[in-house]
Amino acid sequence: MSEEIKPESVTAPVANAPLATIARIGEHEGHSVTLRAWLYNLRESGKLLFPIFRDGSGTIQGIVPKAAVTPEIFERIKTLTQESSVIVTGKVRADKRAPGGYELDVENVEVVQRVPEDTPFPISLKEHGTDFLMEHRHLWIRTPRQSAILRIRAEIVKAARDFLDDNGFILTDPPILTPAACEGTSTLFPVEYFGDEAFLTQSGQLYIESTALALGKVYSFGPTFRAEKSKTRRHLTEFWMVEPEWAYAGLDDLMGLAENFISFLVDRVLTRRAADLKVIGRDTAKLETIKAPFPRLRYDEAVAMLNDAHAKGLLENPFEYGNDFGSPDETYISSQFDRPIMVHRYPAGVKAFYMEPDPDDPKYALCVDVLAPEGYGEIIGGSQRIASYDLLKTRIEEHNLPLDAFQWYLDLRRYGSVPHSGFGMGIERAVAWICGLEHVRETIPFARTLNRIYP
Repeated sequence: MSEEIKPESVTAPVANAPLATIARIGEHEGHSVTLRAWLYNLRESGKLLFPIFRDGSGTIQGIVPKAAVTPEIFERIKTLTQESSVIVTGKVRADKRAPGGYELDVENVEVVQRVPEDTPFPISLKEHGTDFLMEHRHLWIRTPRQSAILRIRAEIVKAARDFLDDNGFILTDPPILTPAACEGTSTLFPVEYFGDEAFLTQSGQLYIESTALALGKVYSFGPTFRAEKSKTRRHLTEFWMVEPEWAYAGLDDLMGLAENFISFLVDRVLTRRAADLKVIGRDTAKLETIKAPFPRLRYDEAVAMLNDAHAKGLLENPFEYGNDFGSPDETYISSQFDRPIMVHRYPAGVKAFYMEPDPDDPKYALCVDVLAPEGYGEIIGGSQRIASYDLLKTRIEEHNLPLDAFQWYLDLRRYGSVPHSGFGMGIERAVAWICGLEHVRETIPFARTLNRIYP
């Protein structure tokens, strides 16, 4: 039977021990505080107990000398089980040896719910396989590393919104259910929509092009879905995208926006989430170089780099000109730079139907992919959009897309068409790079991949 305390004790801090969080516990140095927490680990050494508590904002080690508390409190702490929920009272003490710079001299612990010993918390401090951890993702996210990653993700999301809001972009929300593909691919999730076929969106771009022509500078931020049968470390079937769209903007404007945007995100994480980066073991020196402007390469120059690498034996296969870059190509190119690299002007034939051709050479598209350093590959893809009604209609037909489904999109070129540009950034890929993670599945609370939809 679980040991419990009355609910009112959960909401009422002990007198003279104000409620605090571990992340801001340094504000209370030398004073007693109350933490609402869980037991992460417990170590015993003679007449000393060393409980480690977590509260969602961080972890802190407690010190409990047997002589400093009553026998009842000492025994209560000694018999705590991992992930038992507790109300902790203790005095904050600075300690340079502690991971967060502080420890807690525990004065009292009240048990909200004690995890039974016969059904222990399944994720112990020992090593677990990836499949086991993903099956228990709802519990794995409680561990310090996973919690730190999710806090960094939240910071990146907030920073993205702050940057765009502060630069005059207005949030507009596109639909998740759409009547047709955005990029003309077959990698979509179809759904039955009252007798008709619809699809889960793979991008909000087409819809926010319309709001950009209404409001000037807009962005969307929401979930997107791609049914690619890919098992790489970079792919999820459900992920989150931030997509700014800008009326009267060309490709150069867009590239400037992208490099300033990324620089802002990285600086925000370095400034506000240094402790979390330390928890996950990120080499922050590699992030401190991320400052605009970024190097820029034309597609032709990037291809020459790949073929030179192949000639030197650094890449197994030669690159066939005219193809889009695959993950190994992006990995090699991005690994040659200490900051994101902007590859622009790809052949129009390998890019989406809506991209404006380069007026200097129409076989190229006015587009850009931003590749993150350290081999992380593409984190941003964007372009200048076709402004001509006739050209857009021709492209839709060339891609064998249903013209009826795109009449509303063609209307944007009938009534006051202007040059306009936008890009999309997948939050999960950005988090993977900034955190230095091996796999994108750790960047989102519950990953959806080719073979996983549980929990």
